[in-house]
Amino acid sequence: MSLEVRTITESEFPEWLRAVATGFLYAPVVSDEEVADRGPYTDFSRTRGAFDGGRCVATFRSFAQELTAVGGAALPAAAVTNVTVSPTHRRRGLLSRMMAEDLAASKERGDVVSTLNAAEYPIYGRYGFGPAAWITDWEIDVLRTGLDPHRPLPGDGGRIDLVDADEVRKAGPELYERFRRRQPGAVSRNERWWQVFTGQSHLMGSGAWTEPFYAVYRSASGEMEGLVSYKVDDHWGDAKQPLNTATVQGLIAVSPAAERALWQYLCSIDWIVKVRTGHRAPDDLLPLLLPDPRAARVVTHADTLWVRILDVLRALEARTYPTSATLVLDVRDASGLSGGRFRLDATPDGASCAPTTRTADLTLELGELSTLYLGDESATRLAALGRVTEETPGAAAVADTLFRTARRPWCPDVF
Repeated sequence: MSLEVRTITESEFPEWLRAVATGFLYAPVVSDEEVADRGPYTDFSRTRGAFDGGRCVATFRSFAQELTAVGGAALPAAAVTNVTVSPTHRRRGLLSRMMAEDLAASKERGDVVSTLNAAEYPIYGRYGFGPAAWITDWEIDVLRTGLDPHRPLPGDGGRIDLVDADEVRKAGPELYERFRRRQPGAVSRNERWWQVFTGQSHLMGSGAWTEPFYAVYRSASGEMEGLVSYKVDDHWGDAKQPLNTATVQGLIAVSPAAERALWQYLCSIDWIVKVRTGHRAPDDLLPLLLPDPRAARVVTHADTLWVRILDVLRALEARTYPTSATLVLDVRDASGLSGGRFRLDATPDGASCAPTTRTADLTLELGELSTLYLGDESATRLAALGRVTEETPGAAAVADTLFRTARRPWCPDVF
């Protein structure tokens, strides 16, 4: 019997969820409660499966998202998630078929980019995706920081308040919108994201829910400028000494004062000897906020957000550039969706991009342009690796002047 790849119907959703659980090595059992919880937030016209007989053996889903470009523009994006192929049906082209259908539909819909988190590095480059933002996790040895837990919080006369999940669901989305509009690489969060973050809904495979602590930073005027969620373990030494670790679930701040105050707060909680930071930007301020930066030890450094440009013209015109320059890019896309030769005329006041027949300055695959797009990678480095071809001497340096950013992009979310 031939394999059928198509969008699913609502009645097939439980079987599709079972296939997702199988692919992610969770118990292949799906409850009625989980189906009811996830169904309202699933667009079945963007949810694909491969079926062998009546059994779903591969899954793929995308949903509407916004990605913050350099300069703050919110780009319409197709966020790809729930990608699985059952171990019995690998190497049959199922992912390629589902990906091709979704990318074509997303471009037709008007999305500028597609985004995803890659569990395995080698998979998605062949579809035009490139790693565009990275994360770093630190573990802070609180006793080594040099911070005085009795010292008043730094900042503008603000304060830290503990709040509950209801207040987070009420005030958190507005704070996050302020944050993500200024953070290249950040993505939008829908209602379900906040439900999962505060325990109203649960992700498949997440295990039993333990309510975290929530703390907010308010400026002297009373405005919320920062939010942190953290959990604490219960570990005691041989001498009945508390040796607990606070693990941050998420920390966002819209002012340096809020960021400093929240980290100092976490490092001043009684019984806490270590703080796990969760996913932070690779150039996060945190280590330098400590009198002894070596108290923060890197425990994870990894690519997280992968980007695939769908519309090169709109993508390049949407972001900002620090200087004026013209660059002709010959972009290769094996799928035929997004390739071509484009002339970028960039200025600090705006940019224009159009197809051209002029000789290229740089030749590169779409995935490499996607990697460069948020400013985290260097065209000069990619040229040295043979992944960008410099047709005009010095063109890679020009690209770096245009694309690189003073601060690295960061996506706090995994989706």
